[in-house]
Order: sequence, then structure tokens, then C-alpha cells
Amino acid sequence: MASSEIKSGALVTLQDLHPSSSYFKQGASLRVTGKLQDYSVETAIATIVDGSERLKINTQHLRELSFRVGSVYQFIGELLIQPDNEAVLQARVGRNVDGIDLNLYHQSLQLLRQFQVNHLKNPAV
Repeated sequence: MASSEIKSGALVTLQDLHPSSSYFKQGASLRVTGKLQDYSVETAIATIVDGSERLKINTQHLRELSFRVGSVYQFIGELLIQPDNEAVLQARVGRNVDGIDLNLYHQSLQLLRQFQVNHLKNPAV
């Protein structure tokens, strides 16, 4: 019987998602956070930004989440890498996180990674 285990989304910043990154893999389960720059109702594609980095999010499976340009959102899903090396996150979970301090969020993520490197033999567990 095939395993249908849903993997947790690895915490990443949009700056982490570049072709040479270990997170930039087809099907990688990721959690990303960014400000909504654009949303198309027709295609269900959202674009989030963080600094100068951007990522497209396919939101077709999300229900009852309203999108407001300028609001901050967090998505968990699988990374799909297009033939032109453009990444699109196929979101399975999304939430509005307006009010989050993105600078503090980035700092806490750096501290978490330091802890994992220093204290865990296998940080993926």
C-alpha cells in the first residue's frame, strides 16, 4: 500500500528559493510568507513578494480565503518547477497573517536554523 503521508512544510523565505538552493526541488513541501502583490480570480494565481523576491502561488485548492492586495499571507504547499525554471507553489493551506513583523519572523527563522544545525543531527525530522 502506497504511503499518502502529507509532509510538513519546511519554513523558507522567498530569498531561499533560487535554483542552487536545497529547497528548490520539484515537489518540495514548503511554508512561505509574503505580501500579496497580485491575484487573478480567473487563474487562481497569487503573487507574493518579500523584499525584491517574488513567488507565484496556485490557490485553486483553497476555499474561503479572501485575498487583499497588500495583505500578508502564509502558504503551505508543494513546489512545482516549470520548464523555464520558474517556481510555483501549489498551495494546500493558506492564511492571512496581517500584523506579523516580517523582520522579526526572518530573525526567528535564522535562530531556528542555527539551533537545528547546532543541536539536531537530522534537522529534517
